[in-house]
Formats: sequence, C-alpha cells, structure tokens
Amino acid sequence: MAAGRAGPRWRGLPYVLVLALLAVLVLLVATAGITAGSISIPADQVWGILLHRIHPALHEPDWTPVRETVVIDVRLPRVLLAGVVGAGLSVAGMALQALVRNPLADPMLLGVSSGASVGAVLVLVLNVTLFGMFSVTGAAFLGALAALIAVYFLARTGGRMTTVRLVLAGVAMAEVLSAAASFLIVTSNDPQKTQSALRWMLGGLAGTTWTTVWIPVGAVLLGTAVLLGVCRPLNLLLAGEEAAASLGLDVHRFRGSLFVVVALMIGTIVAVSGQIGFVGLIMPHVVRLIVGADHRRALPAAALLGAAFLMAADLAARTLMSPEEIPVGILTALVGGPFFLWLMRRRAQ
Repeated sequence: MAAGRAGPRWRGLPYVLVLALLAVLVLLVATAGITAGSISIPADQVWGILLHRIHPALHEPDWTPVRETVVIDVRLPRVLLAGVVGAGLSVAGMALQALVRNPLADPMLLGVSSGASVGAVLVLVLNVTLFGMFSVTGAAFLGALAALIAVYFLARTGGRMTTVRLVLAGVAMAEVLSAAASFLIVTSNDPQKTQSALRWMLGGLAGTTWTTVWIPVGAVLLGTAVLLGVCRPLNLLLAGEEAAASLGLDVHRFRGSLFVVVALMIGTIVAVSGQIGFVGLIMPHVVRLIVGADHRRALPAAALLGAAFLMAADLAARTLMSPEEIPVGILTALVGGPFFLWLMRRRAQ
C-alpha cells in the first residue's frame, strides 16, 4: 500500500523536529497573510511592528501609523482567527474519527456544521438576542450538539453502528439542516440579513475583529486540552468498542462527554467563520501519515497543520480575485475534495 510505504519515511523524523517544522510553517504562512493585501507591508516591518507592540524597546518605529493599524487591527486578528479555526476543525475531526471509528467522519459530513449553521442562522435572521453577545455562539453550539446526537442514534441499530449507516445518516442530516437554514434565509424579510447569512454560510473570515477572536480561541484551547487529556481512551477506541470496554473504558459515557466537547468547539467555530468543509476530514489523514495514529502525537500536529492550511486558504481567498474576496469555504472544498479522492486512491494501491 502506497500510504504504508510513505509513512515510515515521514515517521523516521524525530517527533520534536516534526512539530518544530510545522510551527515554522505556521509562522511563515501567518507572516505572508499579514504582509499581503491592498497595502503591501514588508515582512521585516510586520515583525518590527509586532515586536514594538510587545515592548517598545524591542524595535524602534520606522513605519506610518496607518501601517501599524493595518497590521494590528485588521490583518493580525483575521490571520489568528484563521489559524484557530483551522486548528479547531482539524482536532475536532480527528476526535470524531476516533469516537465513531470512521475515517470519513468530519464535522460537515456528519451534519455537525449544518446543525451549528441552523442555530446561528436562526439568531442572525430572527435577530434573537437571548444570550446577548453570545447568542450566535450559544445557538450554534446547541445546533451542533443536537445534530451530532441525532446522527449518532440514527446510525445505530441493534447496538451497533456501521460505516455506511453513519455516512448516510450524516449526509441526510446535513442536507435536511442545510435546507432548513436556506429556508430561513430565503423567507427573511430583511435583505441585508439575508445577504449576511448567505455569505456567512459559504464560510469566510471577513470583518474579523479582536472581539470576534477571543471566544473561539478559548473554546479551541479548552477543547484541545481536554482531548489531549483523554488520548489513552481515544487510542483504545481505535481498537474497537469491545476491546476498549474490556480494558475498563465506559464507552458510552466517554463518547457522550466528548460529543459535548466536540460540539462546543464546532459550534463556536461555525458561529464566527460559517461552514468551512474538508479541513477536519483531510488534515487528520495527512497527520497520521506523518506521525502515526497515536493521539498524543497526532493531535498537536493536527492543530499546527490545520492552522497553517486554513491561514494559507484564507490568504488565497483574499488575493486570488482581489479586490473581490472568495469565501474560504469554497476554496477548502475545491482543494479538499480532489485531495481526499487522491488520498483514497493512494491508500487503496
């Protein structure tokens, strides 16, 4: 099998070196994301501005106030949010694939993203402010959790869950929920809200501010920390439910608890970025080829690779058709779909 031949070459690298290379990749892509735009800013000046903000003694200012505003208040929060969303989707996708023991599991494929979208669109279109500034995030979380639980129980029959039933239940749920979100949008009486919700459903990071960033940062950091703390049970699930239960794992309680964690991550992410597909499907497969399936090694690598990937995709979305902007969800689908088909073909050889 080709993937089996490629794996050892990658896995021969020390794990610390792999993480260091991925961290460097994240910094390089982030720097490119901040430098590029209608006002091009040299990379050394970008780092000078950032160092000066950390402490004035680290770098003397030799730039205009406008450039500093562009870097700090316009591009940096957007690049940071792209990294957080990419990391969160990758980590959540890897966790879902272990929880349901299905390599095709993905927040979008299982209807989780669509559930979050219905909740968020309800708030956007109906102007619900029950939870104040957390209304969209709270509604997206509840929608994601409800969709995930529904798909899980629909896919189980006789206490067992097959890959085919899971995929079919997920696709059906995603279609129904996407149709519900679309119905809410087209029946809205406010054209401005309709346009906003429609563009949001395509996935994008335009208009990101520092206020937008902190909630997903907290949710992704907390969710990733929880998942890193339960790496052993996640590894046990890879061997099968019976084997995990024989080693003392309460599979149903563990799975239910992590469903809540994953739904919180996905709901928070979708609330700020809309539906961005394939990141949570592709990145875990790539990471397993590089560092193996052990979640203690794979989760940190997935977070870094996912962050770099989505920052690069967002950079392309901003620059390919400048001054127009392509919704980043379209780009990830265009890249992720063919790549996944190639990966499936490669693994089958």
